[in-house]
Amino acid sequence: MNRIRSLALPIAVTLTAGALSALAAGTAQAADVNVARNGGFESGLANWSCTGGTGASVSSPVYAGSGALKATPAGQDNARCSQIVTVKPNSTYTLSTQVQGSYVYLGATGTGTQDVSTWTPGSGAGWQKLSTTFTTGPSTTQVTVYTHGWYGQPAYVVDEFSVFGPDGGGGTDPGPSVPGAPAGAAVSGQSANALTLSWNAVGSATGYHVYQDGVRVKTVTGGASTQITGLTASTSYSFQVSAYNAAGEGPKSAPVTGTTTGTDPGPGPGPAVPKHALTGYWQNFNNGATVQRISDVSAQYDIIAVSFADATTTPGAITFNLDSAGLGGYTVAQFKADIAAKKAAGKSVILSIGGEKGTISVGDSASANNLANSAYALMQEYGFTGIDIDLENGLNPTYMTQALRSLSSKVGSSLVITMAPQTIDMQSTQGGYFKTALNIKDILTVVNMQYYNSGSMNGCDGKVYSQGSVDFLTALACIQLEGGLDPSQVGIGVPASPSGAGSGYVSPTVVNNALDCLTRGTSCGSFKPSKTYPGLRGAMTWSTNWDAKAGSAWSNSVGPKVHGLP
Repeated sequence: MNRIRSLALPIAVTLTAGALSALAAGTAQAADVNVARNGGFESGLANWSCTGGTGASVSSPVYAGSGALKATPAGQDNARCSQIVTVKPNSTYTLSTQVQGSYVYLGATGTGTQDVSTWTPGSGAGWQKLSTTFTTGPSTTQVTVYTHGWYGQPAYVVDEFSVFGPDGGGGTDPGPSVPGAPAGAAVSGQSANALTLSWNAVGSATGYHVYQDGVRVKTVTGGASTQITGLTASTSYSFQVSAYNAAGEGPKSAPVTGTTTGTDPGPGPGPAVPKHALTGYWQNFNNGATVQRISDVSAQYDIIAVSFADATTTPGAITFNLDSAGLGGYTVAQFKADIAAKKAAGKSVILSIGGEKGTISVGDSASANNLANSAYALMQEYGFTGIDIDLENGLNPTYMTQALRSLSSKVGSSLVITMAPQTIDMQSTQGGYFKTALNIKDILTVVNMQYYNSGSMNGCDGKVYSQGSVDFLTALACIQLEGGLDPSQVGIGVPASPSGAGSGYVSPTVVNNALDCLTRGTSCGSFKPSKTYPGLRGAMTWSTNWDAKAGSAWSNSVGPKVHGLP
């Protein structure tokens, strides 16, 4: 979903090809050293400089050792703490740290090539690893690395800060040794499609690799257990676990075997989507909007898109991790029960794939099968009635079509498939999103294009329209309606409040006027379609949480309009 998770927060994530490779591997080369000094803050703030005296050394909470950095933004000071590290020219370095708190940033400047940064909107009460990679220029010998918070946000905590790469000659902290093999591997929580694997934590580990029948299927950080989904009923599997840190990957654990149970009847088919439907995205994170449980979502919403699925180390495969801590202790059992209750009330609860940070790639048959299999397993596990495709890094229409048809063959006619392309993605039928939508027209539920964070775009009459007007909504919807989609497969996607997007918010009145213009030919602006489309599916918003924050003004106005369409 091309949307912001908090208003006016800069997003600057720059990953080189080397960065992607390093992140995928989860380790640095064995010959690399940590050129950062006092990265564990065991020596207080030695080697570090924090703006405005905002930083302090603390003994709790810590990720490892006895110390950590705690910094508190104040006024116009974002609590930036940095140090200058000595590096080698023309070299690649992996920058990483463990963080805790809201809106924590990590980056490097003065690299001599392209400066980098990454951030997280929040880690709840637990620790989260931030990591990125930079390459030094031909004459660069020093780089400034830093972390900071955000204005008006609470204090953040940082620990185990490292910059791994070639020794630049400026002195280093001791590098870790390769961790040993995890002990105590065990299987529990058997179901027809999933098994839970646990093991004893290894003290020096940054994370763990999980192997299924000799093939690495998952990487786990911040815990010593995980659920393996997408399995076949009544089948035995062999698992091993290895620990890794910046020095490399250690040996695998002794193998342990687990067997899935018999065929699971699953949660049953979902309810039929009404002729005119209101869609809302539900946030599985806390970014300042109202924190909701699924049971809190207004009854006006017919389709609730849970945001978002998480990528795995298996290409194309997805998983889902409920942010229980960030959502006030919302348990998985309560989440599943709330989904079942919404389904009993005739609502569809689906899982959204992608979003602002969800880089999931489906570029071949194997990854297409992985997406279909893992999505089906999650539907079985949680009771989701479908999926939403919201990939902002583009998609391959050939293999995404294959994945969605494969999932449809598993689920049947009750499968709900929605899509949330950006406006640029639906300007031409030759675009990947548009091609995919047309390829699966017989099983597609609705395309809720995002009419925001867009700028000006062409309408179906060839004229340019600016976002934020009735004409922008109607003239761009016309492209889809005249480009081959059925009116029942077209919805208008807008923010629920000005806080829900960087630009493009329109009042509910403008949305309702656009719906009337497209379905009845009334309340149009300067653009008036050549015909009406009374079968138009409805409207969508980001998000149910921002809607609730604004007193449900959007759903209370647009919901009745959608449900009253002809």
